[in-house]
Amino acid sequence: MSLPAEFHEIAKRVNNWGRWGAGDELGTLNLITDAVVREAVATVRTGHRIPLALPLRQDGVQSGLIPGRINPLHTMVQINQEIFGPATVATSDDTVTMGLQAATHWDALPHVSHSGKIYNGRPADTITAHAGARFSSIAAVEHLVSRGVLLDVARARGVNRLPGDHAVTPEDLAAAEEFGGLRVRAGDIVLVRTGQMRLALAGDRDAYGYPSPGLSVRTPEWFHARDVAAVANDTLTFEIFPPEIADLWLPVHALHLVEMGLLQGQNWNLEALSTACAEEGRYAFLLTAAPEPFAGATGSPVAPVAVL
Repeated sequence: MSLPAEFHEIAKRVNNWGRWGAGDELGTLNLITDAVVREAVATVRTGHRIPLALPLRQDGVQSGLIPGRINPLHTMVQINQEIFGPATVATSDDTVTMGLQAATHWDALPHVSHSGKIYNGRPADTITAHAGARFSSIAAVEHLVSRGVLLDVARARGVNRLPGDHAVTPEDLAAAEEFGGLRVRAGDIVLVRTGQMRLALAGDRDAYGYPSPGLSVRTPEWFHARDVAAVANDTLTFEIFPPEIADLWLPVHALHLVEMGLLQGQNWNLEALSTACAEEGRYAFLLTAAPEPFAGATGSPVAPVAVL
């Protein structure tokens, strides 16, 4: 089934192909300039640091809903081994097998394609089994520091968690922006809290994954108008799941990653940040969120930290 006309109309309005040149692989991360970073650093007042990553563990958030995306399998390959002979210093080493998008992560721009294309109009077949993504792999993101903004949609609506059938709309984002007493600006990394993470933290992986609130297909135009650099939220699928438009699966992924070149993150734990922002009465902070530089990868684990 081909993508509907409604999707293609939105795609035309948010498309960034060629905006930063034909050779660009970073997309909206180009909006994080030195000036943006200096302004981000100026948001730090107390130095309070809040980690936003889930632990990497075998009983993580993956339930099998997304095929092949396995939770981390941690194995010890050395335990107090005296590798240089008896009575020498002993070492312990580990190995891990996991889906790169198993827990808190960034989706790289070639994570999805549509109509045979990835970001900047490159052919989708530039992603191969042996080399991975030739263009815009997560390794292209060598650093990621900017002003972070929490749009706490759940708290702005007076609830702990949005219902599973709630599509977060541009109106929700604007209301959360007003609730936080700020305005999203060019180069910001926007974190959208739905409260869905509360289910994962309570150990209910199935309910966490499905049904899930998430971003509406109407929101990419809002992020495009604000020149947002990257977006992450506290759900497994990022966008509302099942989709708001019947049989239109992952349209927000396609609009963000393919059309806009907008980095997208999932499974971010925003609960402690929500509490801290409410207590301090401010919703902007310095955010560090550099991915692991896996060559050719279409995503990567990340351990983001918000500094208030």
